[in-house]
Amino acid sequence: MLNIIFMGTPEFAVPTLEALLSWEGCRVVAVVTAPDKPAGRGRQLQGSAVKAAAEAHGLPVLQPTNLKNPEFQAELKGYGADLQVVVAFRMLPEAVWNMPPRGSINVHASLLPQYRGAAPINWALIHGDTQTGVTSFFLRHEIDTGNLIYQDAVDIAPEDDFGSLYEKLKAAGAALALRSVQAIAAGEAPSIPQPELPELRPAPKLTKETGRLDPMQQSAPALANLVRGLAPIPTAFIQLPDGRTLKVFRAQPFSDEEASGPDMGGAGQWHTDGRSYLRLQTADGLLDLLDVQLEGKKRMPIQDFLRGFDIKLLS
Repeated sequence: MLNIIFMGTPEFAVPTLEALLSWEGCRVVAVVTAPDKPAGRGRQLQGSAVKAAAEAHGLPVLQPTNLKNPEFQAELKGYGADLQVVVAFRMLPEAVWNMPPRGSINVHASLLPQYRGAAPINWALIHGDTQTGVTSFFLRHEIDTGNLIYQDAVDIAPEDDFGSLYEKLKAAGAALALRSVQAIAAGEAPSIPQPELPELRPAPKLTKETGRLDPMQQSAPALANLVRGLAPIPTAFIQLPDGRTLKVFRAQPFSDEEASGPDMGGAGQWHTDGRSYLRLQTADGLLDLLDVQLEGKKRMPIQDFLRGFDIKLLS
């Protein structure tokens, strides 16, 4: 029986915890997750998705604010875990990841070494990739650089956005984590150094500016991919001529060659019939906005948006 401490915070990590709990070959002795945070209009303290799942199974929950705290580390050591499984948590100090005799493993939502960092799902979509995946690996000092255990590829469909791809990788990650833990328990887990590739795409943390649509500098396909990579959260956006912010949840390049001639104006120009379409001239091609939300309003299809919008504000 392999004693495991599970570390994770968001909904993405919950299926992995559930998968480990379903296997009789291991025992989850404790769960480590983020401290409760204020949420909602009332700013009431709310626990993480992983905390809720752990408590539903009656598991001990640790919520340290400082992973280097000696008291926390002593409490962690007291559980006598053989292995730690980490999914969508934070960077661990060596004293923590090196504590169990079998080490610590992480499940990352990319095919490492590509997309090391905090937002691998978003950046794979932003770059227009057609395939990504999940990777299990042993933790070490540098983030997302440890020896590989297993990898499973996941195709990215043309209609996928962050929300749908998140769901695919959440399920794939749980299956991969369980397979990795089973291999470790049997003493059969690979430990393969990550390959050296000539070009690596990082996956840095998203900022608000990441989502700003810039039709002056980017093409319609690039902007459409940016929208996909940030939908439904945190969402791409653009400022209308009147200064208000328009969030964009779905968009696609407009391919009608007749609508891309010199009479269409320069990049940044808006085009609409006031009823059925709203398009933005980009540095290369037209971007067709399909699903939007004006600040202070509800999200809606573009046809519904145009019914209540003063088109003169686009000029």
